[in-house]
Amino acid sequence: MEKKCIGIDIGGTTVKIGIFEIDGSLLDKWEVPTRKEDGGKYILPDVAASVLAKLQEMGIAKEDVAGAGMGVPGPVMPDGHVEVCVNLGWHDLNPQEELSALLGGIPVRSGNDANVAALGEMWQGGGKGYHDIVMVTLGTGVGGGVIIDEKIIAGRHGLGGEIGHFHVRDEEWEHCNCGGVGCLEQVASATGIAREARRTMAAKDAPSAMRAFGDGITAKDVLDCAKAGDEMANEVMETVGRYLGLAMAQIALTVDPEAFVIGGGVSKAGQFLIDVIEKYYQKYTAISNNKGILTLAKLGNDAGIYGAARLVLD
Repeated sequence: MEKKCIGIDIGGTTVKIGIFEIDGSLLDKWEVPTRKEDGGKYILPDVAASVLAKLQEMGIAKEDVAGAGMGVPGPVMPDGHVEVCVNLGWHDLNPQEELSALLGGIPVRSGNDANVAALGEMWQGGGKGYHDIVMVTLGTGVGGGVIIDEKIIAGRHGLGGEIGHFHVRDEEWEHCNCGGVGCLEQVASATGIAREARRTMAAKDAPSAMRAFGDGITAKDVLDCAKAGDEMANEVMETVGRYLGLAMAQIALTVDPEAFVIGGGVSKAGQFLIDVIEKYYQKYTAISNNKGILTLAKLGNDAGIYGAARLVLD
């Protein structure tokens, strides 16, 4: 039997798991609840039990598994050690060693979940066909992943790709969740876009379709209004696009990827979002017209399992 590989994406609510052919074909996928009680001690045993049951159900022997990859929500050291995963309750452990033992010796590799999702998009998603990409994930926060020569660049301390915490706004006064001030995440995430809309509405008397949503406005509401031609909503998105374009320009002038792959819930705005970022990206990279393109992610919530499976194929 041709070897299979397993992708595991550990989230705060559920763990997504997939079994793949080594060419990237997805054979099956499923989820198990993330049991975070007692410091998250049940998470890995639950995952292992579910994987072993699925392998038995599919008639796949452990010897026919090339390995299992795992994305976790926190910095991961090269040896798999995790100092802390706040959302899971994990502190000072090596989950890849533990999971390998629970799986009866199947090799396990691990990485930060955002970096792993970037690897998945490079392998079978919006970055397919490229060797060097930077993924920008615009969700509740702003995440990122750097892939060079088809490998994750996590850095010496696991901080590589933390683009959401680039300082981009000197005049900001509120603190980001990371403790910093003026982070990209504060203006370009879904929560940041909504906050920017509330601020703009409070600062101006001009009419806007956004006012119908009041303080409950969401990033989708802002984008829908902007697409419909609302002047104030477009002003908000110009601000968002300017800071995203600035951040991507700085990345382009540092690592020069072939493509930026933009994912996360905000990316559902599609080409409209690409266009508003592109304008400023071009402005801040005037040095050259030969640079990384901007494109959209394709794998959605499955990017993590694809990337985790890809981890074991190097």
